[in-house]
Amino acid sequence: MAAAPLMDALLDRHLGHLMAEKGLSSNTLAAYASDISGYLDFLERNGVERLSEQDAPLILRRLIDLKKSGLTARSRARSLVAIRGFYRFLTREKILEKDPSRMIDLPRAGLKLPHSLSRKEVLALLNAGGSPSCAEMRNSAMLHLLYAAGLRVSELVNLDVHHVNLEAGFVRVMGKGSRERIVPIGLAAKEKIMAYMEEGRPGLLKNVQSRCLFPARRGRPMTRQGFWKMFKKRARKAGISKEASPHTLRHSFATHLLDGGADLRAVQAMLGHVDISTTQIYTHVARDRLKEIHRRHHPRG
Repeated sequence: MAAAPLMDALLDRHLGHLMAEKGLSSNTLAAYASDISGYLDFLERNGVERLSEQDAPLILRRLIDLKKSGLTARSRARSLVAIRGFYRFLTREKILEKDPSRMIDLPRAGLKLPHSLSRKEVLALLNAGGSPSCAEMRNSAMLHLLYAAGLRVSELVNLDVHHVNLEAGFVRVMGKGSRERIVPIGLAAKEKIMAYMEEGRPGLLKNVQSRCLFPARRGRPMTRQGFWKMFKKRARKAGISKEASPHTLRHSFATHLLDGGADLRAVQAMLGHVDISTTQIYTHVARDRLKEIHRRHHPRG
């Protein structure tokens, strides 16, 4: 068990671990520190001097207090994720024998279910190109890669040429908190990128030197806003009427993988999520699909 004077020191150790081992950004670390400090202050106000294996009721009371204070379910869920991470750290460090937070679920509406496109809609989007041109070849390769690897738009537009290994069929991505991950890209995206590299990219650069994989003007990376405009135009041409954004393709990537039976931990690694609970929001979508299959095909569905 941990005595009260040690709580701040334990929090500092936990944050140091997150920074050194997980590579979290300063903003994420600040959010974690705020949530856990708030919880420790709550314990102090309630006369609790030690962290223990029996703290589950206290964690629940903290969530109830946050709800009464007007905090949204999403913010309460973020706070619980931070608290659970702290208790897991204490358990791994042998400061506590058991993790009292392990049985506490996220608030039901804590993480908004992501919108995703159906496989048919994704195919329509990928095939909704315009007249052949170097820019069109670039745009098509970008969309195929975005869906194939589940990238964030910021990751996509900042890719350098050496980040893609077409022979091995993977892309090396520098994600949030400077965490690097390797993601396979599949045959369709590989073929689009190869065709673009052979003809489209040289035509766009016109002898300008650039390391950028998908250059815009004067060899500079395309902006996120520029990609967003291109995506919206393409979505309209594909006849997609539902709300969709470039990030929708990332959600679709994760949902379609889980629908196909992919392991949650594998999807977590490909998305670059530090905490598995972030990836678990997609299992709700996949679960709905399983329910529908059961309802339609099971004799007692």
